Amino acid sequence: MLIDGACHCGNLRYTLDWTPEPDAIPARACTCTFCVKHGGVWTACPSGCLEVTVRDPQSVSRYAFATGTADFHVCAICGVVPVATSVIDGRLYAVVNVNTFHALDPALLQRSASDLDGESQAARLARRARNWIGRVTVRAADRDGADLGER
Repeated sequence: MLIDGACHCGNLRYTLDWTPEPDAIPARACTCTFCVKHGGVWTACPSGCLEVTVRDPQSVSRYAFATGTADFHVCAICGVVPVATSVIDGRLYAVVNVNTFHALDPALLQRSASDLDGESQAARLARRARNWIGRVTVRAADRDGADLGER
C-alpha cells in the first residue's frame, strides 16, 4: 500500500510503501510536550520504505531533544512536522505523522498513547532500529516538483 502525506503547504512530502498491506496501522501518540503541541502521532512500517521530498530545504528546520538522537523535520512555512528521523549506526531511520496522511481510511488507524520517558538512550536506539522505517530516501525538488537529487 502506498501512503502519501505532506505538511500543510506541501513543502515536505513523502510516500510510504507499506509492505505487506496492513490490516491496521499503529498510530502512537507520543506524550512528550513537543509531540503534544505539534500533534505528533507516529507510525512506521519496518519492512516498508519511505521517500521524502523537500521542495525548499531552506524552509525546513530540525528540532532535536537534549539526547540529540532524533530530528523532527518542521516546515518553517506552515509549522507542520510530518517526519522524524534518527541516524543509527550510520543508517537513516524514520517515522511519519499519521496526521499528515492524504486520503487514508481513518478506520485503519489503531491509536494508542506512547510514553517513552525514562527510556535509556541505548534502549531508545534499539527500539527505533527494530520498529522504525529503515529504508529512507530524502530528495530535494524544485517548486515544480522536478527532482534535484538525493540528499
